[in-house]
Amino acid sequence: MSNPVNVSKSYLFKLSVPIFFSNIAIPFVGLVDTGLMGNLSNVKFLAAISIATSVITMIFWSFGFLRMGTVGLVAQALGSKDYNEIIFVFIRNLIIALLIGFFLIFLKNPILFSIEYFFKTSLETQGLINKYISIRIFSAPAELIIYVLVGLYLGLQKTKVSSTLISFFCIGNIILSSIFVIHFNLEIFGAALGTIISAYITVIIFLLFSYFQLKNKFKSSLTYKKIFNRKKIFQLFNINFDIFVRTILLTFSFLWVTYQSSNLGENYLAVNTILMQFIMLASFFLDSYAFSTEAIIGYTIGKKLKNSFLKAVTNSFQLSIFSGLIISVVYLVSFKFIINELTDLEYIRFLTFNYIIWIVIIPPIASMCYQFDGIFIGASQTAEMRNGMILSVLLFITSSQFLVSNFGNHGLWLSLLFFMIMRSITLNYYFYRILKRF
Repeated sequence: MSNPVNVSKSYLFKLSVPIFFSNIAIPFVGLVDTGLMGNLSNVKFLAAISIATSVITMIFWSFGFLRMGTVGLVAQALGSKDYNEIIFVFIRNLIIALLIGFFLIFLKNPILFSIEYFFKTSLETQGLINKYISIRIFSAPAELIIYVLVGLYLGLQKTKVSSTLISFFCIGNIILSSIFVIHFNLEIFGAALGTIISAYITVIIFLLFSYFQLKNKFKSSLTYKKIFNRKKIFQLFNINFDIFVRTILLTFSFLWVTYQSSNLGENYLAVNTILMQFIMLASFFLDSYAFSTEAIIGYTIGKKLKNSFLKAVTNSFQLSIFSGLIISVVYLVSFKFIINELTDLEYIRFLTFNYIIWIVIIPPIASMCYQFDGIFIGASQTAEMRNGMILSVLLFITSSQFLVSNFGNHGLWLSLLFFMIMRSITLNYYFYRILKRF
């Protein structure tokens, strides 16, 4: 392993490169699903995939603590050379992922009822939503285990492994979904089926890989008492609960965009579905710096290296903001070409072109809150993340109500930009608490 105390821009960039490609693969799955549905010559498929994937993403991302909590604890254990604890953290979160996954399958009917209650759609669109989620929900155990596996390898600064895992899942998803939709004409059912099959294949392969990796590298006796250590379980519960609250609020905010879009009409719902793919693409790309920073932050805290910590923070912010500016330029140049490829519905194309300004403005500004997330996750300062998110979401919902009623869809995008800014401001306020740990 490269010297993990090295926090130069070149080292951060080197760690982030494999994450760049794997993170791009994640929203690319959404782009492919959107493209597959957007070319079925009926806007209802696009509206249905928007709501269905937004809801399922909100549910799964609500348990993002399985990745984020794993990264921070594994990185800090690596920094303090407590190799046994790395294995215990991994196993504890695997067990939690399985339990949550099966519980979500059990909640399938209440989830479908909630969607029908809250979203104003036609009966045909609702039927398509139900069809997608009734299949996709069965991927929950596998997709949550993927979170834990990614967190393990990010914490160990083995970003190539975590990136290979994500890419394998996403590419498999793209290939299978395309085959089921295009060749077998399974429409929205095929998109869901492609995801579930690729998720379980990925989990089986990488759990076996992880077993041999951990078995060969770390030596530890696994007992019930050590795995379910009361103090460690309580610490894990606190961290996971804080991240759970923070993540469910974050994913709710994106679902709120979908909800407000549906109130504006199915055409605006389709437009914002396409535009959000650009935002998600930028966020996953910029998150690569945050992901690599998480491991370094945790390691420097475990080693008590304050100067290295501060240098890592400064360099990661500079890289992230610069990359956000590059993304904006790329979007400005390629926007119309990409839109024309995503949908052949002329009115939707025309309507989407009116909102290019937002996908150009948001990436560099949002890059700062993404980077703050990585710092706080690596430091396991989860209570501060939770509190900052609570305030940001409350202000976002309040402002969006006013802005949408007065400025329509432009108001919705302005409120989303305001939300990103508030996330940065609140986490910057709490930053001094991390410094107290040195």
